[in-house]
Amino acid sequence: MKVAVLSDVHDRLDHLKSALERVSVLRPERLFFLGDFCAPFSLAALAEGYTEGPIDAVFGNNDGDHFLLCQIAGKHTHVTFHAPLAELDVAGRKVALHHYPEIGKRLAESGAYDAVFSGHDHQRYVHTIGETLWANPGELMGRLGAPGFGVWDSKTNTFEHVILD
Repeated sequence: MKVAVLSDVHDRLDHLKSALERVSVLRPERLFFLGDFCAPFSLAALAEGYTEGPIDAVFGNNDGDHFLLCQIAGKHTHVTFHAPLAELDVAGRKVALHHYPEIGKRLAESGAYDAVFSGHDHQRYVHTIGETLWANPGELMGRLGAPGFGVWDSKTNTFEHVILD
């Protein structure tokens, strides 16, 4: 199964729109969002722009209005918020999602998961810790470089970054 992994949009709807256009071409069956929508309207844009499968999201440190974010998620049956950590079974793989990389690294080091995804620091990276894949898709915001996201392949447990033009 292919899963799109996005993080740190910080209300850049233009970058989110570009990412969702690329996502639609890649046709993933699921989407993970690792926090920092910022305003709830960014979640609404994501939920309306990706309807091909479930969206699993965790809160980031800049997601101030959790109540309204949850209300918007409730209007979209394919969106689920997990707080503070998502622990998922995806195509037979144990997966964890968390906003903070310090926690993501520790989750990967635990060996309890096949894959761990974290955001927050706006950096792209992929590491293997023991048997666990730990990846950060980078940022959609574009503050520290080109905006982008990632795609995880659950079958091969590999991760690729996608840079937006």
